[in-house]
Amino acid sequence: MKLDEAKNKYIQTWGSLATSWGINKTMAQVHALLLVSTKPLSAEDIMEALKISRGNVNMNVRALIDWGIVSKEFVVGERKEFFVADKDIWELFKQITKERKKREIEPVLKVLDDLQKIDDSTEEAEQFKKVLEDLSSVTTTVNNILDKAIKADEHWLMSSFTRMIKK
Repeated sequence: MKLDEAKNKYIQTWGSLATSWGINKTMAQVHALLLVSTKPLSAEDIMEALKISRGNVNMNVRALIDWGIVSKEFVVGERKEFFVADKDIWELFKQITKERKKREIEPVLKVLDDLQKIDDSTEEAEQFKKVLEDLSSVTTTVNNILDKAIKADEHWLMSSFTRMIKK
């Protein structure tokens, strides 16, 4: 397999897999392209490589910048904007984990906390509160694990994970 063919297959596969994780296919493809690029890419470069519109490129690059996994890079002598992805996969994992925690886990914890404040002492209300407490407990545990993963270095997390699997 030639390098260009392998890169294209990676970009297409990454885009397809991303939809399983609730991520826009094109956004994942743009990120994959930037991740394997050896130089900063302009919107035109991305449009040409992925055969997508300028609007699609702009929307997805902005989303990736919002996620903190792509940044603009200045290229001397160019007026266009260029974009790069952080190549440190461990830092990428931590940044995505941090963003997903902020966007998905923390709002759930807030809602669960708010829902437990119902003013009702019936048996049904108490059972409802118990379910919410259990959900909150599990979600808080997941949140704490994610906090540790975000703060950890790669070796600590991998060794902890390996120990956990062996038990």
